[in-house]
Amino acid sequence: MSSTPSSTLSSSPAPGDVREGAAVLRRRTRVLALPEARWAAAALLLFLLALPLDLLGAPAWTWAPLYAAVYVTGGWEPGWAGLKALKDKTLDVDLLMVVAALGAAAIGQFLDGALLIVIFATSGALEAVATARTADSVRGLLDLAPTTATRLRPDGTEETVPTERLAVGDTLLIRPGERVGADGRVLAGSTEIDQATITGEPLPVPKRPGDEVFAGTLNGTGAVRVRVERDPSDSVIARIVRMVEEASETKAPTQLFIEKIEQRYSIGMVTATLALFLIPLALGAEVRDTLLRAMTFMIVASPCAVVLATMPPLLSAIANAGRHGVLVKSAVVMERLGRIDTVALDKTGTLTEGVPQVTDLRPLTVPETDLLTLAAAAEHPSEHPLARAVVEAARARGLALPPATDFASAPGVGVTATVRGATIRVGAPSRLPVEGPAAAAVRDLEAAGRTAVVVTRDGDCLGVLGIADRVRPDAPATIAALTALTGTGPLLLTGDNERAAHRVATEVGIAGDDVHAGLLPEDKVTAVRRLTDRDRKVLVVGDGVNDAPALAAAHTGVAMGRAGSDLALETADAVVVRDELTAVPQVVALSRRAHRLVTQNLVIAGTFIAALSLWDLFGTLPLPLGVAGHEGSTVLVGLNGLRLLREKAWRTGP
Repeated sequence: MSSTPSSTLSSSPAPGDVREGAAVLRRRTRVLALPEARWAAAALLLFLLALPLDLLGAPAWTWAPLYAAVYVTGGWEPGWAGLKALKDKTLDVDLLMVVAALGAAAIGQFLDGALLIVIFATSGALEAVATARTADSVRGLLDLAPTTATRLRPDGTEETVPTERLAVGDTLLIRPGERVGADGRVLAGSTEIDQATITGEPLPVPKRPGDEVFAGTLNGTGAVRVRVERDPSDSVIARIVRMVEEASETKAPTQLFIEKIEQRYSIGMVTATLALFLIPLALGAEVRDTLLRAMTFMIVASPCAVVLATMPPLLSAIANAGRHGVLVKSAVVMERLGRIDTVALDKTGTLTEGVPQVTDLRPLTVPETDLLTLAAAAEHPSEHPLARAVVEAARARGLALPPATDFASAPGVGVTATVRGATIRVGAPSRLPVEGPAAAAVRDLEAAGRTAVVVTRDGDCLGVLGIADRVRPDAPATIAALTALTGTGPLLLTGDNERAAHRVATEVGIAGDDVHAGLLPEDKVTAVRRLTDRDRKVLVVGDGVNDAPALAAAHTGVAMGRAGSDLALETADAVVVRDELTAVPQVVALSRRAHRLVTQNLVIAGTFIAALSLWDLFGTLPLPLGVAGHEGSTVLVGLNGLRLLREKAWRTGP
């Protein structure tokens, strides 16, 4: 037997290729169905109508009513929330901002007050939308599990029942192409099941009697009988729903700087303003001058500059990240990204491309083009992911496929077809004659973490194909960059098997001790919580339904966008829309730059507030000068924050 050198293929998957079963049906809440969004939209529209009229010097009667409407539409909800908090003896920043906005209007600064109202209303609306979308996706996850199942009676007859009526011990018939109705174990039959939604494995898993199956996973071409082993309310899918909901509720929110100090600052500012008004009055001062001094103090000491010192750098960073294909969902998320010190990544669809591909050709008795042509011709009628990978590899090389007849497929075995008058079989090495060089090729490929596929013609072995989920080209650079940013090597958390996990880890540069394979969704959450219990700020990067609980439990979650499930995309704090893995360390570095600018701005804003407040307390600060100083500091910190809009802010390292 002669042999020719092996080759490694480098074709890319078709852009539309995604893992079947990884998407959750969409049942989205419309944005304008949320009252917070409607009020914020109305406030923004009114502000945009009033602003040009004000700036162009139009009569006050044209723009003043519009500004007043901004105050009402955008301010009533945070104002009402602040009053309710005040009733509970809590003074929050929402009420303080509304009071500051009204104070600005009282001395003629209508634009400044309206801008502050719009910022707060928009922030509240974004938070409401994010909460609603996450809830939608959690509910949509239940669509993965079928609503009915075929149950076998003791006499062997069939009945269709709702899945919620299934009980432990029932026997189900799962036909080809159906979704499994409950967690259980195979009693009879063999098939292959796509369980990417649960474990993230890129290839369907062979199932034979004694093997475990999960509700919501997709059956292949075989029919199997399954014994129910878990109540539907305790299935893996149901547990994922509960874990996401619980993690979202218990995840401690990271607050922006102003929110952390709002109680003390608010009480101090209000107390000082009242004292500045009441004490001079008690000593016989004039009401007008005393009121003017107190109002000036409230304006110059208000935290508007502090809020705007915090927001422009974060919002600029969000805009810059968006231009480069990373959707960061809020300013709080952008702030959190820069604080991470540990990274955990999923394998399939995150470090790898998520689609099986032919990576190796090991021809034995024919040229490699003939080996690939015959294999692809035989596999062409099949819908199996491995078959699609073989056909795609042939198309990428421009090979013309001869017609195939007498096609037959057997689950876990392979396919058989007549091509060019010969019987071509493509399948698992365990089911086809493999010896000598062919057996050695199979061992080499499997040792390298590949799935070996044998091709025979009329019983003679022509060669072996190696198929694997290929590592993203930018994965090694990403791992190196994340290691440099955090000072520790990233972890690999995957539901795939140990061999495949260690192969990918070796290729991308993750240490063997940091590989955790064979994990169910709850195991990933446990691994993340072990780290957070040690006060680690964990960034989880994933793409599938099985990653959603870990994304929710982490300090910050980032989802890969192209083939990511709806649940992962909505649960994550940020989404890499273009599927560029290198964007993850870039956005972390950008967040850290934003944090440095926030610190600079807070120093600038604090200095202005302290200087102007002391001037007003111990001297006579003219109101126009106080307003000019207050607004000047706001403009200064705003311009400083806008530096992150520049292109080089994205490319600059940590």
